[in-house]
Amino acid sequence: MIEERLVEDLQQNAAVVILGPRQVGKTTLALQVAARFDSLYLDLENPADLRKIEDPLFYFQQNAGRLIVLDEVQRQPGLFQLLRAQIDSNRRAGHRRGQFLLLGSASRALLRQSSESLAGRALYEELFPLNLLETGEGALNALWLRGGFPESFLQESFSLRWRNDLIRTYLERDIPALGSRVPAETLRRFWTMLAHCQGQIFNASRLGGALGVSGQSAGRYLDLLCDLMLVRRLQPWHANTGKRLVKSPKTYIRDSGLLHALLNIRSLDELLGHPVAGSSWEGFVIENVVSAAPEHAQAYFYRTAAGAEIDLLLELGGGKLWAIEIKKSTAPKLSRGFHLACQDLSPAAKWLVYTGQETYKLKSGITVIPLADLMKRLKEA
Repeated sequence: MIEERLVEDLQQNAAVVILGPRQVGKTTLALQVAARFDSLYLDLENPADLRKIEDPLFYFQQNAGRLIVLDEVQRQPGLFQLLRAQIDSNRRAGHRRGQFLLLGSASRALLRQSSESLAGRALYEELFPLNLLETGEGALNALWLRGGFPESFLQESFSLRWRNDLIRTYLERDIPALGSRVPAETLRRFWTMLAHCQGQIFNASRLGGALGVSGQSAGRYLDLLCDLMLVRRLQPWHANTGKRLVKSPKTYIRDSGLLHALLNIRSLDELLGHPVAGSSWEGFVIENVVSAAPEHAQAYFYRTAAGAEIDLLLELGGGKLWAIEIKKSTAPKLSRGFHLACQDLSPAAKWLVYTGQETYKLKSGITVIPLADLMKRLKEA
Protein backbone atom coordinates (compact mmCIF):
# COMPACT_ATOMS: atom_id res chain seq x y z
CA MET A 1 0.00 0.00 0.00
CA ILE A 2 1.44 3.34 -1.05
CA GLU A 3 0.57 5.08 2.26
CA GLU A 4 2.65 2.57 4.22
CA ARG A 5 5.49 2.83 1.70
CA LEU A 6 5.55 6.62 2.04
CA VAL A 7 5.65 6.37 5.84
CA GLU A 8 8.63 4.01 5.54
CA ASP A 9 10.26 6.37 3.01
CA LEU A 10 9.97 9.29 5.44
CA GLN A 11 11.35 7.20 8.29
CA GLN A 12 14.48 6.58 6.22
CA ASN A 13 14.89 9.83 4.22
CA ALA A 14 15.01 13.54 4.95
CA ALA A 15 12.58 14.40 2.15
CA VAL A 16 10.12 12.59 -0.08
CA VAL A 17 8.68 14.05 -3.28
CA ILE A 18 5.30 12.81 -4.57
CA LEU A 19 4.92 13.54 -8.27
CA GLY A 20 1.70 13.18 -10.22
CA PRO A 21 -0.76 15.09 -12.38
CA ARG A 22 -3.23 17.52 -10.84
CA GLN A 23 -6.30 15.94 -9.15
CA VAL A 24 -4.76 12.49 -8.98
CA GLY A 25 -5.05 12.38 -5.17
CA LYS A 26 -1.66 13.61 -3.97
CA THR A 27 -3.05 15.95 -1.29
CA THR A 28 -5.44 13.36 0.16
CA LEU A 29 -2.64 10.82 0.34
CA ALA A 30 -0.19 13.32 1.86
CA LEU A 31 -2.64 14.30 4.60
CA GLN A 32 -3.17 10.65 5.48
CA VAL A 33 0.60 10.18 5.73
CA ALA A 34 1.09 13.44 7.65
CA ALA A 35 -1.44 12.34 10.26
CA ARG A 36 1.07 9.66 11.29
CA PHE A 37 3.65 12.35 12.20
CA ASP A 38 3.88 15.61 14.10
CA SER A 39 3.29 17.66 10.97
CA LEU A 40 2.34 20.94 9.29
CA TYR A 41 0.63 21.37 5.92
CA LEU A 42 1.12 24.34 3.58
CA ASP A 43 -0.61 24.80 0.22
CA LEU A 44 1.66 27.01 -1.89
CA GLU A 45 -1.32 28.09 -4.00
CA ASN A 46 -2.95 29.55 -0.88
CA PRO A 47 -1.93 33.18 -0.22
CA ALA A 48 -2.37 32.73 3.54
CA ASP A 49 0.07 29.81 3.56
CA LEU A 50 2.49 31.68 1.33
CA ARG A 51 2.63 34.51 3.88
CA LYS A 52 3.76 32.02 6.52
CA ILE A 53 6.93 31.32 4.56
CA GLU A 54 7.83 34.86 3.53
CA ASP A 55 11.00 34.09 5.49
CA PRO A 56 11.28 30.36 4.68
CA LEU A 57 14.43 29.57 6.66
CA PHE A 58 13.01 31.18 9.80
CA TYR A 59 9.78 29.18 9.41
CA PHE A 60 11.67 25.93 8.79
CA GLN A 61 13.97 26.53 11.76
CA GLN A 62 11.04 27.28 14.06
CA ASN A 63 9.49 23.95 13.07
CA ALA A 64 12.61 21.78 13.01
CA GLY A 65 11.75 18.26 14.11
CA ARG A 66 8.30 18.36 12.53
CA LEU A 67 7.27 16.99 9.13
CA ILE A 68 6.47 19.94 6.85
CA VAL A 69 4.19 19.16 3.90
CA LEU A 70 4.53 21.58 0.97
CA ASP A 71 1.81 21.19 -1.68
CA GLU A 72 2.25 22.40 -5.29
CA VAL A 73 5.89 23.06 -4.54
CA GLN A 74 6.74 23.70 -8.20
CA ARG A 75 5.00 27.07 -7.75
CA GLN A 76 7.96 28.22 -5.64
CA PRO A 77 11.09 26.83 -7.36
CA GLY A 78 13.33 29.12 -5.33
CA LEU A 79 12.50 27.05 -2.25
CA PHE A 80 14.59 24.09 -3.32
CA GLN A 81 17.97 25.56 -2.44
CA LEU A 82 16.59 26.66 0.93
CA LEU A 83 15.19 23.18 1.52
CA ARG A 84 18.63 21.73 0.91
CA ALA A 85 20.18 24.14 3.41
CA GLN A 86 17.53 23.34 6.01
CA ILE A 87 17.86 19.58 5.53
CA ASP A 88 21.62 19.84 6.08
CA SER A 89 21.11 22.07 9.11
CA ASN A 90 18.59 19.65 10.60
CA ARG A 91 20.97 16.76 10.05
CA ARG A 92 23.67 18.54 12.03
CA ALA A 93 21.13 19.07 14.81
CA GLY A 94 20.27 15.37 14.84
CA HIS A 95 17.01 15.53 12.83
CA ARG A 96 17.95 13.34 9.91
CA ARG A 97 14.66 11.87 8.66
CA GLY A 98 11.07 12.81 7.98
CA GLN A 99 11.68 16.54 7.47
CA PHE A 100 9.76 17.40 4.28
CA LEU A 101 7.01 15.86 2.18
CA LEU A 102 6.82 17.73 -1.13
CA LEU A 103 3.93 17.45 -3.60
CA GLY A 104 4.18 18.55 -7.20
CA SER A 105 2.15 18.39 -10.37
CA ALA A 106 5.23 17.19 -12.17
CA SER A 107 6.90 19.66 -14.45
CA ARG A 108 10.29 20.19 -15.99
CA ALA A 109 10.85 23.08 -13.57
CA LEU A 110 10.12 20.89 -10.56
CA LEU A 111 12.31 18.03 -11.71
CA ARG A 112 15.20 20.28 -12.67
CA GLN A 113 15.16 22.30 -9.46
CA SER A 114 14.75 19.31 -7.19
CA SER A 115 17.40 17.23 -8.93
CA GLU A 116 19.90 20.10 -8.69
CA SER A 117 19.13 21.13 -5.11
CA LEU A 118 17.99 17.94 -3.37
CA ALA A 119 20.39 15.41 -4.87
CA GLY A 120 21.02 12.68 -2.31
CA ARG A 121 18.47 14.20 0.05
CA ALA A 122 15.09 13.25 -1.44
CA LEU A 123 13.31 10.12 -2.58
CA TYR A 124 10.79 10.32 -5.42
CA GLU A 125 7.45 8.52 -5.67
CA GLU A 126 5.06 8.73 -8.62
CA LEU A 127 1.36 8.63 -7.86
CA PHE A 128 -0.60 7.07 -10.71
CA PRO A 129 -4.33 7.42 -11.32
CA LEU A 130 -6.45 4.53 -10.05
CA ASN A 131 -5.62 1.20 -11.64
CA LEU A 132 -7.64 -1.97 -12.15
CA LEU A 133 -6.40 -3.68 -9.00
CA GLU A 134 -7.55 -0.69 -6.94
CA THR A 135 -11.01 -0.38 -8.51
CA GLY A 136 -11.70 -4.10 -8.86
CA GLU A 137 -11.90 -6.18 -12.02
CA GLY A 138 -15.66 -5.66 -12.29
CA ALA A 139 -15.05 -1.96 -12.94
CA LEU A 140 -12.83 -2.55 -15.98
CA ASN A 141 -15.12 -0.92 -18.57
CA ALA A 142 -15.93 2.04 -16.31
CA LEU A 143 -12.23 2.58 -15.57
CA TRP A 144 -11.32 2.32 -19.24
CA LEU A 145 -14.04 4.76 -20.32
CA ARG A 146 -13.76 7.34 -17.51
CA GLY A 147 -10.08 6.96 -16.63
CA GLY A 148 -8.34 6.72 -13.29
CA PHE A 149 -8.65 10.22 -11.86
CA PRO A 150 -10.69 9.52 -8.69
CA GLU A 151 -13.29 12.27 -9.26
CA SER A 152 -13.83 11.22 -12.87
CA PHE A 153 -14.08 7.52 -12.06
CA LEU A 154 -16.46 7.93 -9.14
CA GLN A 155 -19.03 10.30 -10.63
CA GLU A 156 -20.58 8.63 -13.64
CA SER A 157 -23.08 11.36 -14.56
CA PHE A 158 -20.63 14.26 -14.43
CA SER A 159 -17.44 12.44 -15.37
CA LEU A 160 -17.06 13.86 -18.87
CA ARG A 161 -17.77 17.40 -17.66
CA TRP A 162 -15.19 16.97 -14.89
CA ARG A 163 -12.55 15.79 -17.38
CA ASN A 164 -13.27 18.66 -19.75
CA ASP A 165 -12.91 21.08 -16.84
CA LEU A 166 -9.55 19.50 -15.94
CA ILE A 167 -8.33 19.89 -19.52
CA ARG A 168 -9.43 23.53 -19.48
CA THR A 169 -7.67 24.13 -16.14
CA TYR A 170 -4.41 22.79 -17.52
CA LEU A 171 -4.65 24.84 -20.69
CA GLU A 172 -5.81 28.12 -19.18
CA ARG A 173 -4.10 28.14 -15.77
CA ASP A 174 -1.53 25.46 -14.97
CA ILE A 175 0.47 25.49 -18.19
CA PRO A 176 0.69 29.32 -18.43
CA ALA A 177 1.76 29.38 -14.75
CA LEU A 178 4.82 27.32 -15.74
CA GLY A 179 5.90 30.09 -18.10
CA SER A 180 4.61 28.55 -21.32
CA ARG A 181 3.71 31.08 -24.01
CA VAL A 182 1.95 28.57 -26.24
CA PRO A 183 -1.62 29.76 -26.92
CA ALA A 184 -4.17 27.56 -25.15
CA GLU A 185 -6.03 26.82 -28.39
CA THR A 186 -2.83 25.74 -30.15
CA LEU A 187 -1.93 23.39 -27.33
CA ARG A 188 -5.49 21.99 -27.22
CA ARG A 189 -5.29 21.25 -30.96
CA PHE A 190 -1.91 19.56 -30.49
CA TRP A 191 -3.19 17.52 -27.52
CA THR A 192 -6.22 16.44 -29.59
CA MET A 193 -3.98 15.49 -32.51
CA LEU A 194 -1.99 13.26 -30.17
CA ALA A 195 -5.28 11.67 -29.08
CA HIS A 196 -6.13 10.85 -32.69
CA CYS A 197 -2.59 9.44 -33.08
CA GLN A 198 -2.78 7.36 -29.88
CA GLY A 199 -0.09 4.67 -29.89
CA GLN A 200 1.55 5.85 -33.11
CA ILE A 201 5.17 6.78 -33.79
CA PHE A 202 5.64 10.47 -33.02
CA ASN A 203 6.21 12.51 -36.17
CA ALA A 204 7.07 16.06 -35.13
CA SER A 205 7.24 17.42 -38.68
CA ARG A 206 3.81 16.08 -39.65
CA LEU A 207 2.09 17.32 -36.49
CA GLY A 208 3.89 20.63 -36.62
CA GLY A 209 2.89 21.11 -40.25
CA ALA A 210 -0.77 20.44 -39.39
CA LEU A 211 -0.55 23.11 -36.68
CA GLY A 212 1.35 25.59 -38.80
CA VAL A 213 4.43 25.46 -36.58
CA SER A 214 7.87 23.88 -36.90
CA GLY A 215 8.63 20.30 -35.97
CA GLN A 216 10.88 21.68 -33.25
CA SER A 217 7.92 23.53 -31.73
CA ALA A 218 5.81 20.37 -31.86
CA GLY A 219 8.61 18.59 -29.99
CA ARG A 220 8.53 21.29 -27.29
CA TYR A 221 4.76 20.93 -26.95
CA LEU A 222 5.24 17.18 -26.46
CA ASP A 223 7.94 17.81 -23.84
CA LEU A 224 5.52 20.01 -21.92
CA LEU A 225 2.68 17.47 -21.87
CA CYS A 226 5.10 14.67 -20.92
CA ASP A 227 6.59 16.77 -18.11
CA LEU A 228 3.07 17.23 -16.72
CA MET A 229 2.59 13.43 -16.83
CA LEU A 230 -0.34 13.79 -19.21
CA VAL A 231 1.33 12.04 -22.16
CA ARG A 232 3.62 9.01 -22.14
CA ARG A 233 6.54 8.97 -24.54
CA LEU A 234 7.23 5.24 -24.88
CA GLN A 235 10.80 4.85 -26.06
CA PRO A 236 11.95 2.13 -28.47
CA TRP A 237 14.15 -0.69 -27.17
CA HIS A 238 17.70 0.38 -27.89
CA ALA A 239 19.89 -2.69 -27.36
CA ASN A 240 22.20 -3.79 -30.15
CA THR A 241 20.41 -6.71 -31.75
CA GLY A 242 21.95 -6.36 -35.17
CA LYS A 243 18.56 -5.27 -36.52
CA ARG A 244 17.41 -1.98 -38.02
CA LEU A 245 15.29 -0.63 -35.19
CA VAL A 246 12.70 2.12 -35.20
CA LYS A 247 14.28 5.00 -33.26
CA SER A 248 11.36 7.40 -32.69
CA PRO A 249 9.07 7.08 -29.64
CA LYS A 250 5.39 6.21 -29.58
CA THR A 251 3.04 8.55 -27.74
CA TYR A 252 -0.02 7.81 -25.60
CA ILE A 253 -2.43 10.05 -23.72
CA ARG A 254 -1.74 8.48 -20.34
CA ASP A 255 -5.23 8.59 -18.83
CA SER A 256 -7.84 6.89 -20.99
CA GLY A 257 -10.55 9.17 -19.62
CA LEU A 258 -8.71 12.28 -20.82
CA LEU A 259 -8.12 10.60 -24.19
CA HIS A 260 -11.86 10.01 -24.57
CA ALA A 261 -12.71 13.55 -23.43
CA LEU A 262 -10.34 15.03 -26.03
CA LEU A 263 -12.12 12.92 -28.67
CA ASN A 264 -15.61 13.64 -27.23
CA ILE A 265 -16.32 9.94 -26.64
CA ARG A 266 -19.21 9.92 -24.18
CA SER A 267 -20.17 6.26 -23.71
CA LEU A 268 -18.82 2.74 -23.91
CA ASP A 269 -20.88 2.11 -27.06
CA GLU A 270 -19.29 5.17 -28.71
CA LEU A 271 -15.85 4.01 -27.62
CA LEU A 272 -16.28 0.49 -28.98
CA GLY A 273 -17.37 1.88 -32.34
CA HIS A 274 -14.64 4.51 -32.56
CA PRO A 275 -11.49 4.03 -34.71
CA VAL A 276 -9.33 4.76 -31.64
CA ALA A 277 -10.79 1.87 -29.59
CA GLY A 278 -7.91 -0.53 -30.20
CA SER A 279 -5.17 1.98 -29.47
CA SER A 280 -7.13 3.32 -26.49
CA TRP A 281 -7.22 -0.19 -25.02
CA GLU A 282 -3.49 -0.55 -25.73
CA GLY A 283 -2.66 2.67 -23.87
CA PHE A 284 -4.99 1.71 -21.01
CA VAL A 285 -3.24 -1.65 -20.61
CA ILE A 286 0.22 -0.05 -20.76
CA GLU A 287 -0.60 2.45 -17.99
CA ASN A 288 -2.09 -0.24 -15.75
CA VAL A 289 0.83 -2.60 -16.31
CA VAL A 290 3.42 0.12 -15.65
CA SER A 291 1.60 1.15 -12.45
CA ALA A 292 1.83 -2.44 -11.18
CA ALA A 293 5.43 -3.04 -12.24
CA PRO A 294 8.34 -2.91 -9.77
CA GLU A 295 9.82 0.56 -9.26
CA HIS A 296 13.03 -0.31 -11.09
CA ALA A 297 11.23 -1.64 -14.20
CA GLN A 298 11.65 0.21 -17.49
CA ALA A 299 9.04 0.22 -20.27
CA TYR A 300 9.77 0.20 -24.01
CA PHE A 301 8.33 -1.00 -27.30
CA TYR A 302 10.21 -2.99 -29.94
CA ARG A 303 9.92 -2.57 -33.69
CA THR A 304 12.26 -3.37 -36.57
CA ALA A 305 12.19 -2.21 -40.17
CA ALA A 306 11.42 -5.83 -41.12
CA GLY A 307 8.14 -5.81 -39.17
CA ALA A 308 9.08 -7.52 -35.90
CA GLU A 309 7.15 -5.79 -33.11
CA ILE A 310 6.28 -5.97 -29.40
CA ASP A 311 3.68 -3.56 -28.01
CA LEU A 312 5.24 -3.37 -24.54
CA LEU A 313 8.65 -4.63 -23.47
CA LEU A 314 9.35 -4.53 -19.74
CA GLU A 315 12.93 -4.65 -18.51
CA LEU A 316 12.70 -5.96 -14.95
CA GLY A 317 16.40 -5.86 -14.07
CA GLY A 318 19.23 -8.29 -14.49
CA GLY A 319 18.55 -8.52 -18.21
CA LYS A 320 15.10 -10.04 -17.60
CA LEU A 321 12.57 -9.05 -20.27
CA TRP A 322 8.82 -9.53 -20.43
CA ALA A 323 7.28 -9.26 -23.90
CA ILE A 324 3.63 -8.15 -23.84
CA GLU A 325 1.27 -8.11 -26.82
CA ILE A 326 -2.05 -6.28 -26.38
CA LYS A 327 -5.28 -7.16 -28.22
CA LYS A 328 -8.80 -5.76 -27.79
CA SER A 329 -10.45 -9.09 -28.48
CA THR A 330 -11.83 -12.12 -26.65
CA ALA A 331 -10.37 -14.38 -29.35
CA PRO A 332 -6.99 -12.79 -30.06
CA LYS A 333 -4.61 -13.81 -32.82
CA LEU A 334 -0.91 -13.11 -32.62
CA SER A 335 0.87 -11.44 -35.47
CA ARG A 336 3.94 -12.91 -37.12
CA GLY A 337 5.79 -9.77 -36.05
CA PHE A 338 5.47 -10.67 -32.36
CA HIS A 339 6.96 -14.13 -32.94
CA LEU A 340 9.85 -12.61 -34.91
CA ALA A 341 10.51 -10.06 -32.18
CA CYS A 342 10.59 -12.76 -29.52
CA GLN A 343 13.10 -14.69 -31.61
CA ASP A 344 15.26 -11.54 -31.68
CA LEU A 345 15.12 -10.89 -27.91
CA SER A 346 14.44 -14.25 -26.22
CA PRO A 347 12.32 -12.72 -23.41
CA ALA A 348 11.96 -14.54 -20.10
CA ALA A 349 8.16 -14.41 -20.41
CA LYS A 350 5.73 -13.82 -23.29
CA TRP A 351 2.22 -12.54 -22.60
CA LEU A 352 -0.85 -11.73 -24.64
CA VAL A 353 -3.24 -9.41 -22.78
CA TYR A 354 -6.81 -9.65 -24.06
CA THR A 355 -10.36 -8.78 -23.01
CA GLY A 356 -11.35 -12.32 -22.04
CA GLN A 357 -11.56 -13.83 -18.55
CA GLU A 358 -9.42 -16.98 -18.68
CA THR A 359 -5.67 -17.53 -18.53
CA TYR A 360 -4.27 -20.22 -20.81
CA LYS A 361 -1.06 -21.13 -22.65
CA LEU A 362 -0.33 -21.46 -26.34
CA LYS A 363 2.08 -23.97 -27.87
CA SER A 364 4.55 -21.20 -28.61
CA GLY A 365 5.08 -20.58 -24.87
CA ILE A 366 2.91 -17.48 -24.85
CA THR A 367 0.44 -17.04 -21.98
CA VAL A 368 -2.91 -15.46 -22.88
CA ILE A 369 -4.04 -13.53 -19.82
CA PRO A 370 -6.56 -10.92 -18.59
CA LEU A 371 -5.09 -7.56 -17.60
CA ALA A 372 -5.77 -7.89 -13.86
CA ASP A 373 -4.07 -11.30 -13.69
CA LEU A 374 -0.94 -9.98 -15.41
CA MET A 375 -0.84 -7.05 -12.97
CA LYS A 376 -1.02 -9.47 -10.03
CA ARG A 377 1.89 -11.49 -11.44
CA LEU A 378 3.89 -8.28 -11.86
CA LYS A 379 3.30 -7.43 -8.19
CA GLU A 380 5.02 -10.74 -7.36
CA ALA A 381 7.88 -10.32 -9.87
